[in-house]
Amino acid sequence: MSEKTSPTLEKKYNPQICEDKWYQYWLNNKFFSSTPNPNKEPYTIVIPPPNVTGVLHMGHMLNNTIQDILIRKARMQGKEACWVPGTDHASIATEAKVVAMLKDKGIDKKSISREEFLKYAWEWKEKYGGIILEQLKKLGASCDWDRTRFTMEPNMSEAVIKVFIDLHRQGLVYKGFRMVNWDPSGKTALSDEEVIHKEIKSKLYYLKYKIVESDEYITVATTRPETIYGDTALCVNPEDERYIHLKNKQVIIPIIDRAIPVIFDEYVDKDFGTGALKVTPAHDINDYQLGQKHQLPIIDIFTEDGKMNEKAIYFVGEDRFVARKKTAKLLEEKELLVKVEEITNNVGFSERTDAVVEPRISAQWFIDMKKFMSNNPEVLEAVMNDEIAIYPAKFKNTYRHWIENIKDWCISRQLWWGQQIPVWYLNDGNYVVAHNAKEALLLAQEKFGATITENDLTQDEDVLDTWFSSWLWPISVFDGFANPNNEDIKYYYPTNDLVTAPEILFFWVARMIMAGYEFKKEKPFKNVYLTGIVRDKQGRKMSKSLGNSPDPLDLITKYSADGVRVGMLLSSPAGNDLLFDEKLCEQGRNFTNKIWNALRLIKGWDISETIDGKHNQIAIDWFESKYNFTLLEIENHFSKYKLSEALHTLYKLVWDDFCAWYLEMIKPAYGLPIDRNTYDKTVSLFEQILKLVHPFMPFISEELWHEIKPRVSSESLIISEWPRTNASNEKIIEQMNLSLDVVANIRTIKANNKLAKHELVTLYIKTKEEKTYQLFEPVIKRLANVDSLFFTNTTIDNAQKFVINSDEFFIPVTIEINVEQEKENLLKEIAYTRGFLESVESKLGNEKFIKSAPPKVIEIEQKKKSDALSKLKTLEDSFKNIK
Repeated sequence: MSEKTSPTLEKKYNPQICEDKWYQYWLNNKFFSSTPNPNKEPYTIVIPPPNVTGVLHMGHMLNNTIQDILIRKARMQGKEACWVPGTDHASIATEAKVVAMLKDKGIDKKSISREEFLKYAWEWKEKYGGIILEQLKKLGASCDWDRTRFTMEPNMSEAVIKVFIDLHRQGLVYKGFRMVNWDPSGKTALSDEEVIHKEIKSKLYYLKYKIVESDEYITVATTRPETIYGDTALCVNPEDERYIHLKNKQVIIPIIDRAIPVIFDEYVDKDFGTGALKVTPAHDINDYQLGQKHQLPIIDIFTEDGKMNEKAIYFVGEDRFVARKKTAKLLEEKELLVKVEEITNNVGFSERTDAVVEPRISAQWFIDMKKFMSNNPEVLEAVMNDEIAIYPAKFKNTYRHWIENIKDWCISRQLWWGQQIPVWYLNDGNYVVAHNAKEALLLAQEKFGATITENDLTQDEDVLDTWFSSWLWPISVFDGFANPNNEDIKYYYPTNDLVTAPEILFFWVARMIMAGYEFKKEKPFKNVYLTGIVRDKQGRKMSKSLGNSPDPLDLITKYSADGVRVGMLLSSPAGNDLLFDEKLCEQGRNFTNKIWNALRLIKGWDISETIDGKHNQIAIDWFESKYNFTLLEIENHFSKYKLSEALHTLYKLVWDDFCAWYLEMIKPAYGLPIDRNTYDKTVSLFEQILKLVHPFMPFISEELWHEIKPRVSSESLIISEWPRTNASNEKIIEQMNLSLDVVANIRTIKANNKLAKHELVTLYIKTKEEKTYQLFEPVIKRLANVDSLFFTNTTIDNAQKFVINSDEFFIPVTIEINVEQEKENLLKEIAYTRGFLESVESKLGNEKFIKSAPPKVIEIEQKKKSDALSKLKTLEDSFKNIK
């Protein structure tokens, strides 16, 4: 008697239906939600908040896939898993979007008040902001959406203001009139870290400066001839004999004919170029420092949006780059341009607007970082001693270099969208720092006189740098500033894993570590996983301009969310750039189909309660051991944050070990049923596989989990127990590997001799380990279509032969054996085995390897050597005996 299993699966997996169905199911059942639970270990990730202006790109896909894998695994391990989502208000990017929107409506930002502008900005945010979070749901991101935060919501803004006031009171915040990086497009200052340097093709112009009261000229090279209108000196090295005669002399600036002094300073490299340097203190950081040293006047010739102002005299109102061309042309006309050279040089660009950054002197607010770091030495120590572990560790030295060479942080931005700096000025320039206008008035009256009124106070127009809010993120998302002892902050902080990109190691990661030790006296997270940059298969960074960045949502539609997740991870080792190829997503989709078809095959079998399935026990025992062995490997990869390697290991377990081998071993003959024990055990093994698959491929795994049998919500895969590691029988794994090697060789011989795969053959084995082959005889016969298996002490004539270790295998064939071909094959095998033996001996002869490798690994290598020696002897004997 046999019975049918439950109804078979649909022929094809439909990801669109399944993805929407299961994501809504998870949401409805609050599986992503988290609350403090004293009976469970917390596991916390805070999302790197994407810009509120952003849409999903490939970098987000990689980053959030990794976070989701980690959070889903932790959830299955019984931890209180909390993944906090949110967005960053992105001052520069958002303000640019709002200004563009107003322009489309015929409104100039300058024509409306700050309050009106912010009203439009909030309207834009509510309409367009947060789109990216909805897109992340399509990927399967299992964030606790009830905890979604925004860096400009009231509580988080209050935290920013509170931190500014606290740092100011400590003397760590100051206002200085200094040269900063200026974004002429965003019309705001930038920190050094917000400037991206690119190599571009430029021109080097050689200009003639006439010496006053002389017919002599000095040639000066510059890439920026448009700045000559702001020159206030010409500098040479005091040891440069060519210019000693110019002491106390002046030169004439080309075009404008203004006299400027010749100054002497060791800063100038007399062997570089002409050895003469034009000094423009308002428009170059080094020139500014020279100007300070020699007390030179400062002439700023640019407007805030990078146009020539009245002080330039020439080309007023023209863009700086237009003025450059026109200046060069005018110099040429006046015969003051000696020559022009094509060069390649580094130019700074705004990270947000991609405008060429302009050095500009302005009053800005700064944090004294050296003083800050002296108060918080743990910021460096914690990373260097691995209290905060960075993966990959190669970035530790990068981190250390930045911390040890840290510069003051410019935290003010000339924008309206952001947290307005909590400083109120009096008409005489004095100021107070306060939480709000009411407190500012009280402080001003207390400090400067009771007669002061609200009308005497004006709040600073600038806002704080966006990073000044996001550095507080691990604390502020749990309202750790509003209520430092609330249940959330006590339970979830410090967080566990931070997943982000190496390019914001300084922007964000280092600053969060600073904030953690300054405001919580504790690290903000335990581990930092740095992903690589997603590049195309040619190695180019993905960008809209190159047209090489696919739309992630289109990829999901084409290959499924699970397929894209697998595709991203297959070539994504930590810290190394990912060379993305759409074929990887296709491979991911094929993997989903493979898993689907595996269960479809199993559910298609009839089950017999009466037949004996003992012949399948060796296959079951082997796969259980293989599963346990693989689980240990996967856990090891996870412990080192090698998620790509973990996926590769799982992929091989499913595709090769389960689908290609195990199912073929136990599959009943066509039209016959399978025994109940084998069927039940196979379904159980498949369930264990689905548990490992789930963090990587949540949708198809949950679908198949419920297809196996009806389950209530509390039995869902997303909250099922993560498999526990058990001991594996390494001997049975080794013996099965040997048996599968035999099968592979037989299949190759059949293919080479044009025998059908299903054609039955006889196998003779010459070995001292007959018991091993007897134990696995059912497997070899089944998979290689062997009808008879015999053991022999002699060589079999007129047979195809292969060697594994020191064992010899013979398959009699009726066709004539090509002796020369057989010799050639043996010689190739001998050469390969010798090469393999040399590599093993080299490893065993490496003193460093012997000292550092675990005894088990050394034992494995020694066995490889022993097996290779035996195999080589057998192969050489076979070659001698071939007729």
